[in-house]
Amino acid sequence: MSKQTRYTDEPLGQINIINDRLPLPNELVMREDTVKVTLSLTKSSVEFFKEQAEKYHIPYQKMIRSLVDKYAEGNK
Repeated sequence: MSKQTRYTDEPLGQINIINDRLPLPNELVMREDTVKVTLSLTKSSVEFFKEQAEKYHIPYQKMIRSLVDKYAEGNK
């Protein structure tokens, strides 16, 4: 027995339109300039980021940079 969708001509009620678009391709490739710094972190912090990075298959340095960027952006 196959399932078939039955459409009816009923009112839908209130419809909310949400702005949910993907970024344009040129917005994906834009990168900010980076500056190399030397930073001493605790061994436990680095191990944490390495474990998380392995779990999500991204470089741990990128995770740390993203964390610092988000902190800076949130405190402007």
